[in-house]
Parts: sequence; C-alpha cells; structure tokens
Amino acid sequence: MNLQTGKPQMDSGQQIFVRPTRESDVEAMLSIYRRHIRRGVEDSVDDSGTPEPDDLRERRKNLRNHRLPHLVATSGGEVVGYAYVVLFRKRPAYRFAVKHSIYVHDEHLGRGIGRLLLQDLIDACAAAGFRQMIGYIDADNTASLAIHEKFGFARVGLLPGVAYRYGRWSDTVMVQRSLGVGATEPPPPAATFGR
Repeated sequence: MNLQTGKPQMDSGQQIFVRPTRESDVEAMLSIYRRHIRRGVEDSVDDSGTPEPDDLRERRKNLRNHRLPHLVATSGGEVVGYAYVVLFRKRPAYRFAVKHSIYVHDEHLGRGIGRLLLQDLIDACAAAGFRQMIGYIDADNTASLAIHEKFGFARVGLLPGVAYRYGRWSDTVMVQRSLGVGATEPPPPAATFGR
C-alpha cells in the first residue's frame, strides 16, 4: 500500500502492499536478511554474527520509539521485502539525515518491490521532516544504483575495497538525496524527531 494514498500498488499483475512492520513480520524479515548476507559467502563462514529474532525485535522497537520508518512489502500475505532508516550519525547535528536499507526476498527480485519500498520510505522520511537520505550500495549492484538514480539520488562517494564478498574485495557507492527543502532552509526550532 502506498503510505500516502492507502492504495495497494500493482506490480507484474500482483498487488504489493507496503505498510509499517508488525511484530509478526520479524521471522520473515530475518529470513530475507540472512539470505542476503549468506549469498555468495562460503559455507565455512561462521554464522555467529547474524542477528537473532530478538535482535531484530529490539531494532524494530528502537526504530519505532524514535519514529523512524520501518516498512514491509507484502504480496498474498507474504513478506517479500522490507526497508528502514536509521539516523546517519548519532550526534545531534546529524538528526536531519537518515541512512536507509532495503532488502527484497531473493525469489521476488526484479518485480519492482525495491522501487515501491524506496518510494514509500522517501515519502515517510520527507513527511517526518528529515532533510537528507543516504545509502550505501555495492558497486556491482547496478539494478539498485539505477533505481536510486531514478529517485533522484546522486553518487556522492566511492569507498574502494571496503567489503569482502563473493571471494573478492568489492567497492561501495555512497548515494544521497535531499528531502523536502533539503539544506536550503534551516530546520524548525522544535524539530526533535529521531531522539
């Protein structure tokens, strides 16, 4: 569902609903996340660093307490993707900037789910008064880079060789997009969201 209009979105003939997460979504979100971090990694890698359900429940609770968007996309009642933002930095000066993450179930890639999640995440962040949205994308993820460019994100940095994936070092691209009036006006005096 588009958070602004309350209407479901159509993608490839299927209805995709985007809504705030629920406690009952945690296991499905964790399954999607685990698949993403294991994809391409050797089986011998220790899984002790992967989050447990309680870790994700606590993260979800913290995000909700700070009024930070945490969304899922569903199709036929199944969670097929999720997205959220965290504060870009914890220091008060950065309280108007958020960093986003989007994960789509591997069996539903290429169906526009990431696009729908990104649009609703942008809308929710703008409505909450955030001014900048930042993302870090694997340089080889051309689909994600293209979607972000279509949504007005600019490439603002390259971090060479910061991730070891698929048996090799990979680069990360930093992208950024202004929300609302961006940095053209000061924030309202009482803007304290995210804390």
